[in-house]
Amino acid sequence: MHQLILDLLPESAPTLDNFVAGGNAETVAALTGWLAGARPETSFCLWGEAGSGRSHLLLASGFTSIDALLDPALSKATNAEQMAVDHVEALNEAGQIALFNHFNRLKMAGGQLLTAADRPPAHLALREDLRTRLGSGLIYRLQPLSDGEKVAALAAQARERGLKLSLESIDYVMRHAPRDMRTLSAFIGALDRYTLEHKRAVTLALLRELLNETLLPDLRQ
Repeated sequence: MHQLILDLLPESAPTLDNFVAGGNAETVAALTGWLAGARPETSFCLWGEAGSGRSHLLLASGFTSIDALLDPALSKATNAEQMAVDHVEALNEAGQIALFNHFNRLKMAGGQLLTAADRPPAHLALREDLRTRLGSGLIYRLQPLSDGEKVAALAAQARERGLKLSLESIDYVMRHAPRDMRTLSAFIGALDRYTLEHKRAVTLALLRELLNETLLPDLRQ
């Protein structure tokens, strides 16, 4: 068996088109308009729990992107006129000062700052001046997909690939795989490639085998 864990990486970069919106259609529409320059606000903040799609949308923006979990001081920040900062709640003191200064530069230059956090700006444990700046822009909450929306999305993705996947099979994946949409979508892609490579139909035994080899080494039968 090949290194299937590598195959689980997304086949293409995150885009607005391949984001499963679910109940977030209004938020995605607002973000799309802001990215296109339809709104004058300097900043746009997306907040929501883990797995709600915040990181996907930040990467889909095409902005120069920095993850504060990996670079809490924003040491890799540039003077880009369009900047995206993920997990702003993880910024350290130096990072908060850097983002405050960068926000002011962007406002003067007519640039754009897209941020993502686990809560709205007013509730972030950040410097008051930075909270005020982030709170002055557009703020939208991302709602996680319901189980029903995830099932519908996976069924649609399977149909688009010509992959015969029963509701029983989808239910099995939902019960045993990580529940975030990015991983679930990647698994459908890996499943499609695996069945084609090995010329096998999708069965619960095959799903158990693939999950065991890729996502859940300790999967119990």
